[in-house]
Amino acid sequence: MPRHSLDLVIIGAGVVGAACAYYAAHAGLRVAVVDRGPVAGGTTGAGEGNLLVSDKEAGPELDLALLSARLWRELALGLPREIEYEAKGGLVVAADEATVKALRGFADGQRAAGVDAVEVGPGELRELEPHLAPDLAGGFHYPQDAQVQPAQAAARLLAAAPGVTVHLGEEVTELLRGPAGELRGVRTARRDLSAPAVVNAAGTWGGAVAALAGAALPVLPRRGFVLVTEPLPRVVRHKVYAADYIADVASGSAALQSSAVVEGTPAGPVLIGATRERVGFDRSLSTEALRRLAGQAAALFPVLADVRVLRTYHGFRPYLPDHLPAIGPDPRVPGLFHACGHEGAGIGLAPATGALITAALTGTPPALDPTPFAPDRFPEPPR
Repeated sequence: MPRHSLDLVIIGAGVVGAACAYYAAHAGLRVAVVDRGPVAGGTTGAGEGNLLVSDKEAGPELDLALLSARLWRELALGLPREIEYEAKGGLVVAADEATVKALRGFADGQRAAGVDAVEVGPGELRELEPHLAPDLAGGFHYPQDAQVQPAQAAARLLAAAPGVTVHLGEEVTELLRGPAGELRGVRTARRDLSAPAVVNAAGTWGGAVAALAGAALPVLPRRGFVLVTEPLPRVVRHKVYAADYIADVASGSAALQSSAVVEGTPAGPVLIGATRERVGFDRSLSTEALRRLAGQAAALFPVLADVRVLRTYHGFRPYLPDHLPAIGPDPRVPGLFHACGHEGAGIGLAPATGALITAALTGTPPALDPTPFAPDRFPEPPR
């Protein structure tokens, strides 16, 4: 058997790759992380830091989110305060009684899975968020929702992973193979990294990394914009979003979709999202997307109508057709593991993903059934 200098190479230094490195290193594995850019240079750096259970219906993704919520709470006790972990809770609001009724059914399923969902009436909404629009019909409060500063979270996870080496600005150009086709590491322009296991945590480029190994994974980019206001007093206390955001998350449409998601930050600016559209890797500014976001946020919080927007940013969510990430070993390529395709939930789902990957690598029992996230669940494309 060949001797390897490492047990594992992780492609991707976003928060998912960082979480995989953290848990694998703490399990005693020798780990290297390689990324063609900086830490959190892709989807992670363009995220809001959402750690949500509120937007997920009962099923495998919600189970993964609940596990991650517990792990994030544990991590927050040990990682530096710079990750800005806030157990702020979420508030989903409805404009009419029909939407309240739909949210009620949605919450019933979530409660059966272990989610704390509390229905609130119009008056209680204003107690939770005094600056909300006065004509809302009601909503649901989710105390388990939280937030982190995503780039800091990725950086701190990597720094807290014992013995991990990080190679930035190095694109993986080849996956090294053995005589039977098994993986033996990765190659960049600067070095070979030898290991019997490789984790594809490349986010929106996860499909391209899979293709290097000869395995199809239909990851597509889904663009989203965020507005950042001037610093304000704490006018928004929770993660607040309109009920139609839940439908947008679950939609497979390629067209532009937008729904108000509003939250304050410890530094003062308010973050306003969220849009979704599949336009490839087109980085051009969409004035229509920004106009929609601003109008929807002001309708939800009239106090924001005259607030200045200091900047906007956008990124690409790694979308898979069934809205579930690919997590675990790829039976088509011995030694290849996937941890990608989380769409807009990667920051929230990162710790559970890292824990599942580490369980698969070490042969230990996983904390939940990984079968729904099997990377080979998609039909093979025609050749």
